[in-house]
Parts: sequence; structure tokens; C-alpha cells
Amino acid sequence: MSGQGQLPLPAATGGLIPVAAYVRMSTEHQQYSTENQLDRIKEYAARRGMEIIRIFADEGKSGLSIKGRESLRQMIAEVETGKAEFKGILAYDISRWGRFQDADESGYYEYICKRAGIAVSYCAEQFENDGSPTSNIIKSVKRSMAGEYSRELSTKVFQGACRLIQMGFKQGGAAGFGLRRMLIDQSGQPKGMLKIGEQKSLATDRVVLVPGPDSEQEVVRSVYRAFLDEGKTEREIADQLNAQKVTTDLGRAWTRGTVHQVLTNEKYIGNNVYHRTSCKLKRKHVMNPPEMWIRADNAFEAVVDPQLFARVQEAILARAKRYSNEEMLTALKDLWSRHGRISGLLIDEQEAMPSSAAFRNRFGSLVRAYTLIGYDPQIDYSFVEINRYLRGRHPEIVQEVIGRLAGMGVTVERDPATELLVLDRELTVSVVLSRCLRTAAGTSRWMLRFEEGFRPDLTIAVRMDETNQGIKDYYLLPAIDLSEARLRLGDNNHALLDTYRFDDLEFFFQMAERISVEDAAA
Repeated sequence: MSGQGQLPLPAATGGLIPVAAYVRMSTEHQQYSTENQLDRIKEYAARRGMEIIRIFADEGKSGLSIKGRESLRQMIAEVETGKAEFKGILAYDISRWGRFQDADESGYYEYICKRAGIAVSYCAEQFENDGSPTSNIIKSVKRSMAGEYSRELSTKVFQGACRLIQMGFKQGGAAGFGLRRMLIDQSGQPKGMLKIGEQKSLATDRVVLVPGPDSEQEVVRSVYRAFLDEGKTEREIADQLNAQKVTTDLGRAWTRGTVHQVLTNEKYIGNNVYHRTSCKLKRKHVMNPPEMWIRADNAFEAVVDPQLFARVQEAILARAKRYSNEEMLTALKDLWSRHGRISGLLIDEQEAMPSSAAFRNRFGSLVRAYTLIGYDPQIDYSFVEINRYLRGRHPEIVQEVIGRLAGMGVTVERDPATELLVLDRELTVSVVLSRCLRTAAGTSRWMLRFEEGFRPDLTIAVRMDETNQGIKDYYLLPAIDLSEARLRLGDNNHALLDTYRFDDLEFFFQMAERISVEDAAA
């Protein structure tokens, strides 16, 4: 099969119904290969008296939206314009039609076909797409499940990337001037340097940053000295490097912004920082505030002395002190007016205004500065404040539990690697907090995530109330009854699940209390 497009087949003959097959393969599972999909579709067609006259194939395409899925777009266009020679469309299942984040979008494209008198059939599903109330309900659930799968997969991939970052491995992106990407195997042995654009081929391999050629390292250090000791601006340093015919790691001329990145990126002192930006599920690319960054300090060999780096950061922030709040916000508003948008990178490219770091330092975050001038990045960052509060509340709750147990005579140790509580060297306990999420329908939802790798004997799940400031209740969940890595709770749950719900932790403390053999036998 060709990589993408339509494959013409002979017209249907002998009274068979002419149909088109639509197949889509992303990169997740071999079971969804276009060949496997077509085998099932052909079996379905043969049983139903159909003949496939067209095959529309989108290979290696995400199902999150119709963007980039040229075959699906062309198929829908032919249906809408009445040019379609086929009388039906066969897809493997609902997820191959698309894992649209809005289930209505999936239904919309199917409705276009239905309106034109062309039925869509899902060959591997256990229901007939016949428009009956039962099939419509099942189809709606399946569409939501398909979208939820992508959301859950995105979360799992992000959590896995965060874990690898904290272990000191680099996750994507170029190394940067003065640095190189070293490929290592699962035992930590070097396998060689990766060139720009090259990627690892084995899932068990990892990538770390290492210092680049001595000449490049010296250029990086000279940039710091020129800025700090000679008082040169980023623009002056860029002009000097360009005059010396020194190019960036991408072979381009230096700019104020690229020099500023060298002066402010923590990778030059060996820190591994991730999630500065995000673009999940094909949504808008956004700059994240520092409190959302994932980091591991001293993960790599430093190119620049950390004290020198700190002095440069102080100088960059001090440079903005001559500006009043009003002047900084006016400059930010002028930038918005000129470009129609604002970002940290765009700010750092400007000659006559403070850096993005200065705005963060002065106003707490870039988002806060945006708000003060009326700029809406169309991203809801309220959860950042909630998460910051919960991160501070979690150790307080854990300490309260430890204090109560210690007062009861229970020996409590805290594993520094897993943060699990070990009671009397026998029972392992995890304490997790779950924030309250409000749905569009006005109901509350809580998502509990459990650490599969550690498998504590008992998880204390703390549900926050609707304000996410107070505690609503607790769930005491034994590992033996946890089969999934996550659990979704609502206002009202299954009776069996709510047997683990408690208004306070008194039952837990009673369970953890030591008693004598005589008392136990009484």
C-alpha cells in the first residue's frame, strides 16, 4: 500500500454494493496496521455483498483532528460534492475513524456522509451502526472513550518523560551550542554522539548531554565574560560572534535572543529542565511558568561555573530595575500591538525592553504580566495556583499523619526515594492528594493516580473540596484491590467503592495502632 492516499480498484460488478475503505495507522500498535485493518474490512465486505472500489489511507497520522489527514479530507470532500462513486464507507473501528477530542466532531463527519446517503460502517465493532437508539448510545460512548484514550496516553507519556528528566536523561530537542547529545545503553555505557536530527533507535537507549568541543565551550564561557566583565549587551555579543564568523549550533547567525538563551539556560550549569513549553493533543503551543517546569539539578557536566551563571542572572534582573512597573507593562503592550502576540522568546529578541526573566521576577510570572495589560494567552492557568497550593499542603498532611502515628508509638520511616511511609518496617503507605475538577455540567470529579512501580500496601487518597483549599474526605485503598493505575471518582460512586471512604483518618490510625497479643485474643 502507498504511504498515503487512495488506491483505485475495479468498479463493482455483479450487483455488489460499491464501497470505500478508510484506514488510518498512527504509530502505537501493530494490530492497527493498515494491512490488518484491510483484512478485517474485506471480510466484512464479502459477508455483506459489498465490493471495495476505493481505499483511502492515512498512514502515520494522529487521529486527534482532521488536520493533516488528507485522505479523510478528500473522502469527505467527494461525499459533500456528490462526486463519490461509492455507496458506503467501511472503517475498522471508531478509533480508526478518529480519536477526536470533541466527540461531536467525529459524529459531524459521519453525519456529512449520512446526509449524502452514504452509510459508515465500523467492521470490528460489536454493534451495527444502524441508527437505532442502542447503537447511538454505544457509538457515543465509544467516541468518548477514543478521545479519552489519547488524553490518558498523553498523560502517561508526559509522566514518563518527567521521570526520565529527573533521572538525568534528555527528552527531545537540540543539545545547544557548546553541548552534544550522547547516546547511552540501558546499562549506562556510551554508544556514540547523535548528530542534529538523529534519534535513538532502541527504546531502552537514553540520551544525556555532554560538553561539546573545547572550542565551543570556550566561546560559551567568553559570552559570559563579555556580558559580565566587559558589560556588553546581548546584541553587541551577537555582532562580535558574527564578525568572527562563529555560527550557532544550527549554522545560523547569532541574534540577541540566541545569545540571551546561552546566558540564561540552566543546561550550561548541568541542570536538566523540561516542560518550559507544552503543546499537548495538537493544541496551541504555550510557554509555561517556572512553577510548572520539571527539573533535575546537576544532571550533566557543567560548561559554565554555577557561581558565574548566578552572577549573570543577577545582572540580567538588575538591568530591569531601572524600569518602573508602568514602563515595563507599557513596553509589553507595545510589543503586543506590533506583533499581535506575546511570548517569552519574542520578548528576549527585543533590544530596548527587559528580558522575559525580568518580567517573571517583577510580576511573579509572565502570565501575571499578560493579565495586567489585558492580554489573554487563551490558556487557563488557575490550576497552576491550585497545584502550587497542593504541593505545599501535601507535606503538611504527611507530617500530620507521621506525628499522629509517632504519638501512638508506631515507628514511621519515610523512604527518601519513593516518599512512601513504612510503618513498623512492615506496612507501606502512600499519601496522595486529588484536586477537585468541575465539569461543564457543574458536577465534581476527582482523578486518583497511583504509583505502579512502588505498589504501597495502602494508599491514603485525600479528596479536596470544591475550593481545593479544604479536605472533603479520605479513601483508604488497599493495593490488593487496585487493579488500575488511576481511579476516577465523582460525587456519587459505586457502593463497593465507597466502602473505602471515610470522613477522617481515625479508622486508619486504629488499624495502625499496636496492641498486645493478649488484647488481640480477648
